[in-house]
This record gives sequence, structure tokens and C-alpha cells, in this order.
Amino acid sequence: MALPMFQSSIPVFTKTLTNLKAILEKGAAHAQAKKIDEAVLLQARLYPDMLPLTAQVQIAADMARGGADRLTGSEPQSWEDNEKSFAELIARVDRTIEYLKSYKAAQFDGAETRQVTRKLRGQPKTFTGANYLQQFVVPNLYFHVTTAYDILRHNGVELGKLDFLGSLD
Repeated sequence: MALPMFQSSIPVFTKTLTNLKAILEKGAAHAQAKKIDEAVLLQARLYPDMLPLTAQVQIAADMARGGADRLTGSEPQSWEDNEKSFAELIARVDRTIEYLKSYKAAQFDGAETRQVTRKLRGQPKTFTGANYLQQFVVPNLYFHVTTAYDILRHNGVELGKLDFLGSLD
């Protein structure tokens, strides 16, 4: 049986980004309640050689959007990375979720065998659509959302596992 590519991507992406939005909203509320300049949290990193919170959110959104585009045979549009506030990051996540909701299951017909080529560390890597989704897009999406969660949690935002998982229905 073929992997149901639409069901394995769009609902997973939208749920994960919805949870990220809620995490960012808690980060914004924390900054306001504690009178912390948002820029401090937005530029926070887990380690000096890691990307800051802002980039983690941008990459997570781009991974979901670009993954869906490539799985359906489209080349992703470039979105400018210029967010400088929690409100702007939340708006980017919202815009990404709305974009993902525009996809229909039929657009993913044949996606599991579609070839997707990406440059990884400067070298082209060709995946089948199924492998691209399972071995590249989903792990990268979870990595960047987890890192955003961890940055905020490390900086005192009261977050728990259910904030990452979201509603379990």
C-alpha cells in the first residue's frame, strides 16, 4: 500500500505549526509579563553556534511550505526573512498554515515516487517523495520547532510537553 502523502504531510505540518504558534504566543506573553525586551528572546540561542529563535521559526515554516510544494512538483517561492517581533513570527506561521490549507489531496497523487533533489552540504541529494517527506522534511520540521520550544523554555517561558504536542484529538 502506498504511503498516503497528503495525510502524512499537510495535517502533520499544520498541527505542528499550530502548536508552534501557541508556543510563540506564550513567549510573547512571558516577555510582556516579565518586562523583557522581545528582541532578547527572539535572538536567544541554545548555543553560540546555533541559530536564534527567529531563524528556527522561519526555517520551520519554510520546511513545511517548501516540503508541500516540492512534493506536489512545484518550486517553492522565497519568503523574506524579516520578522523582528513575536507578532510578526506568529503572522508568518499563520500565513504558512493558510498556505498549506490550500492544498488538496489530489495534488499529492504520485508524490511518493516523485523525485525531489535538494542540495545538502553543497551536494545534490535525490530522494523519492516518500523518503524526502519521512527522512528530510518531517525530521527538520520537528528539529526546528523543538529548538524554538527549547530556546523559550530555557529562557523561563513556562512550557510543557503538551505545548509541543498540542491537543491530542
